[in-house]
Amino acid sequence: MPVRSVPGAASVSEPKGGKLFAPSAERNSSAICDLLADVAPSQGRALELASGTGQHVIEYAARLPGLHWQPTEVDAARRASIQAYADEAGLPNIAPPFALDATAPGWGADHAGQNLIVLVNLLHLISRDEARNLIQEAAAAFAPGGRFVVYGPFMRGGDFISEGDRAFHAAITANDPETGYKDDAEVIRWLQTAGLDLVQAMEMPANNLALVTERPAI
Repeated sequence: MPVRSVPGAASVSEPKGGKLFAPSAERNSSAICDLLADVAPSQGRALELASGTGQHVIEYAARLPGLHWQPTEVDAARRASIQAYADEAGLPNIAPPFALDATAPGWGADHAGQNLIVLVNLLHLISRDEARNLIQEAAAAFAPGGRFVVYGPFMRGGDFISEGDRAFHAAITANDPETGYKDDAEVIRWLQTAGLDLVQAMEMPANNLALVTERPAI
């Protein structure tokens, strides 16, 4: 996954102990945990793509103790932060983070048998080709009945739902024209083309959307 500078990335800082802190991760953690409690399997293997600072995975692991969580992150400093959060939390169901470029080809077969994959706030920061490849690889990684939860900002029906979203998209694409908001209907088509069935599309706080899909059990 190409390393891109992102507008607003300065909101990630480095407190003591090597842990990075993202205010947005703190704000949306509770809502995402509530969503996962409703739609995630109660046990099995859970893979978090692009885990970021590590603030989310410790909350997921605490809320859903029947799942064994595997955080991943392409950036070494963020992997160190994830491990620092995990060490502090002391939870038995978080594996050490490993390096994974979720947009690269081939990783799905290497990490097959997943019961849950979670992706938060990444699709708008990568290109359309990268997003499609990520979805294809995630689909290849699922056990039958596995669920994919994709959370973040989207266009709805080809348009923005607020001026704030329009401005954020403009800032992202000014920084890198290949990136930017994806349309909800288009992403759903990509998911379905990859063999995943839409379970629900749920409006989330701060104009975000959660798409929940499932690999058919048969």
